[in-house]
Amino acid sequence: MLNDIEIAQQAEMKPIVEIAKGCQLSEDELELYGKYKAKVSFDAMERLQHKPNGKLVLVTAITPTPAGEGKSTTTIGLTQALQQIGVNSIAVLREPSLGPVFGVKGGAAGGGYAQVVPMEDINLHFTGDMHAITSANNLLAAMIDNHIFQGNALQIDVRRISWKRVMDMNDRALRNVVVGLGGPMSGVPREDHFMITVASEIMAILCLARDLEDLKARFGRIVIGTNLSGEPVFVHQLGCEGAMALLMKDAIKPNLVQTLEHTPVLIHGGPFANIAHGCNSIIATKLGLKLGDVVITEAGFGADLGAEKFLHIKCHYGDIFPDAVVIVATIRALKMHGGVLKSDLTKENVTAVQEGFVNLEKQIANMKAFGLPVLVSVNKFATDTAAEIDALLALCERHGVDVTLNECWEKGGAGGIDMAQQVMRILENTTTKPTFLYDVKDTISNKLTAIVKEIYGGTGVVFTSAAKKQIAQLEEWGLADLPVCVAKTQYSLSDNPELLGAPTDFTITVQDVRIANGAGFIVCQTSNIMVMPGLPKQPAALGMDVTTDGTIQGLF
Repeated sequence: MLNDIEIAQQAEMKPIVEIAKGCQLSEDELELYGKYKAKVSFDAMERLQHKPNGKLVLVTAITPTPAGEGKSTTTIGLTQALQQIGVNSIAVLREPSLGPVFGVKGGAAGGGYAQVVPMEDINLHFTGDMHAITSANNLLAAMIDNHIFQGNALQIDVRRISWKRVMDMNDRALRNVVVGLGGPMSGVPREDHFMITVASEIMAILCLARDLEDLKARFGRIVIGTNLSGEPVFVHQLGCEGAMALLMKDAIKPNLVQTLEHTPVLIHGGPFANIAHGCNSIIATKLGLKLGDVVITEAGFGADLGAEKFLHIKCHYGDIFPDAVVIVATIRALKMHGGVLKSDLTKENVTAVQEGFVNLEKQIANMKAFGLPVLVSVNKFATDTAAEIDALLALCERHGVDVTLNECWEKGGAGGIDMAQQVMRILENTTTKPTFLYDVKDTISNKLTAIVKEIYGGTGVVFTSAAKKQIAQLEEWGLADLPVCVAKTQYSLSDNPELLGAPTDFTITVQDVRIANGAGFIVCQTSNIMVMPGLPKQPAALGMDVTTDGTIQGLF
């Protein structure tokens, strides 16, 4: 059996100008990055602004497990299947980060015969967006240290600088560093930290900005720390928001590529879903809605993290709302939620499927709480037995939710025809309206409590004394009227990764509350979420190589 990269390398891609023509874009509206990928200019977005929007379908999933779920593969496969049944469809996805590619997680271009190509380019440097984000982030870091070195007119408190440096690679040695060593001409010594690029607020801002002007304004609103009087210090006080936006003038434009079946795909932005909002850019999504009759997009991790943030944060700022939701599940993952060890997943266990269904049931309820119609997509594995599949289908039927078997990994679009047909039936027979679980003007405590009770199934929130002080400070600064972005483990509905299934009677503990004022949300951190991952004992990089003719090997 061919692996992902072998399948991708055998694909016959069409020139990207042909893909563009198929979705009403002219060659003059493209900025080409070689033959098979391009950025879409703002001229196209301006030309299309009065065109009616297509329908928006959000792909999310059950709570992640080491067994895998397959949101990206399902998103791509569904887009291909819709094209096969004659629907003008387009996918809108996130960009991969280099760190996970060379570490352990892998990329974000789908898998099997439901992939986006050129897969190698997408998973590596692509069109340079990650490098632009890294440069803008680190320009700000350099400007902060230079301002302090040059006399510190803003009286920035070096003990309370919250802005961190970034790089797009897993490097645990840089999590905690000291900068400014080497004497008076090397700056002011202070403790500093590195994060991976996708954890930067610059990434979150890119994905929530409306246009370049809004991007620059959001950069100016970033809070980098406090002064010696305890007041917030903003980037506009440093005056470098224009230079930061200059570095992002190309990165803000969406990237156009294609699937293995030549269906158009926009890939743009990729913030973490456990510390940020975990969705591609508003700009790409809104462009997709002008180009396609049906747009398929995804949100990171399970519906309790990615989809909740998609709805409360992205939809809030983008003035968009899904017309339907697809929740991806696998028999393997449900068995893990039912208590089966990863080593035993190939053994038939109908009881574990039934017991693990509680997690899927909760995620279905979560999406219906927003007034959204739901289709469950069972991402089929070769080890799934007929009895296990029948048990899951029966449970979905009993709970009144539509369900489909998805074989897109193995068969491409042909493996998702039933899924595509069911999605179209939902879109043709259902109308949604924006529905949210809290008012952004409510208190931080009330907003977070609504999420914990309605989405996670918990009983409430416990704030540490430090978190309470941080909330009081944000209220004093007048920065509390923003959506809440919960930073928690992705492996449980609770803040304890060991609690699988659908736990109840738990509280979550918020240890840290901080402002991402440029992005426009308040981060409530429940545990020590890793913002600079490390490499595993056997990094994926050890299995990668490139031949003398430039052929990449070992990339998935």
